Amino acid sequence: MRLVLASNNAKKLKELGALFGTLPIELVTQGSLGVSEAEEPHITFIENALAKARHAAQATGLPAIADDSGLCVDALGGAPGVQSAVFAPVDADAALDREAQRRQQDLANNTLLLQRLHSATDRRAAFVCTLVAVRSATDPEPLIAFGRWGGEILAAPQGQGGFGYDPLMFIPAFGCTVAELPAETKNAHSHRALAAAQMVERLRGDWHLA
Repeated sequence: MRLVLASNNAKKLKELGALFGTLPIELVTQGSLGVSEAEEPHITFIENALAKARHAAQATGLPAIADDSGLCVDALGGAPGVQSAVFAPVDADAALDREAQRRQQDLANNTLLLQRLHSATDRRAAFVCTLVAVRSATDPEPLIAFGRWGGEILAAPQGQGGFGYDPLMFIPAFGCTVAELPAETKNAHSHRALAAAQMVERLRGDWHLA
């Protein structure tokens, strides 16, 4: 089965491709098929993931899968949530390449998060991922899988690995931040890995993919 990933992110394609490696599917990005990014106007991960999956299926006529993920902080009522990637306002600098812009945004996001939690005693948080798969744009029974990786937000960043909020997210089970974990450990235990494991079982059982 050819399955369209509702993303143009090459890293996400590689990661999900590896996680779905036991299934008889060919995972391709929507960008490689000439499909534009979908609008993400909703306030929940599941609604945005469903909108992206339906958009990709509608444009290609193929089954599609999408994810929406982010950081939810208890003391902030679940924020930054679906706005995790753009939590802090940043003026785009055309002189910077895409990677440099991402690093600039990450720094601004982390700075704002620490400011918001300056006086907070409850620093519990979780990385959350929702995966949605549809057989068609009008599929009445989308497959939905969730992953939640809990931890707590430190008062200062630790570690040089990862990206986004990884240097602030301390995982008690490992005794370090996500940014301090080896990539293979992160990829095996992350919110996306947990959601993907659920999705693999749903695809096998409900879509009869052996």
